[in-house]
Amino acid sequence: MADQSRFSTCLLAASLAAGVSYLFAVQAQMAGPEITAWKGMGVGLLAIYAALRAKGRDGWMLAGILAFGAAGDVVLDIAFTAGAALFAIGHILAITLYRRHIRPNLSDTDRMIGALLIGVPVGIAWALTQKAEVALYTLLLASMASAAWVSRFPVKLTALGAVLFIISDLLIFARMGPLSGSLIASLLVWTLYSGGQFLIALGGTRYLAAHRNA
Repeated sequence: MADQSRFSTCLLAASLAAGVSYLFAVQAQMAGPEITAWKGMGVGLLAIYAALRAKGRDGWMLAGILAFGAAGDVVLDIAFTAGAALFAIGHILAITLYRRHIRPNLSDTDRMIGALLIGVPVGIAWALTQKAEVALYTLLLASMASAAWVSRFPVKLTALGAVLFIISDLLIFARMGPLSGSLIASLLVWTLYSGGQFLIALGGTRYLAAHRNA
């Protein structure tokens, strides 16, 4: 048991190191198969971490969410639409998971924030791109964040991670227009995304372990 705990900690550390170190590849605008694999390593290790801690359906769903994210990271560089589809599947899984753990007796404030987490990102995505497919994808992503907010998963980890994910993708859309060619935007995209996925993994595994449903 202690060995598994140490290995899990090592996986988290390795994931963090992979995510941070990939910033150098972004800054240097490096490309190639090994760089693509490097890109997928951070969230891929988080998926393995979640899988090792999984003891039930919800735990495996969390591992699947992260696995689809890692696959999306890799495929996005090869076939953008296919990569986006992998992320979309992950978002649908996440919505399903979070809705299974919705908080009872939600306050009006929580409901309002949940609605804003959907409406505001979709509006921004549409304003930046004027593309229906981008708005539709953002609707899925934002619905995932909204579901995380109203769930019993920890707000300071899971919901915050989902919000960082949204901001990262909105910056991607901004790079299609007003922030085109911005290195700072590119660095922020990866920092916010990888940090968000790390928080989602950490919050998800902690919550499920505490409720004996991992």
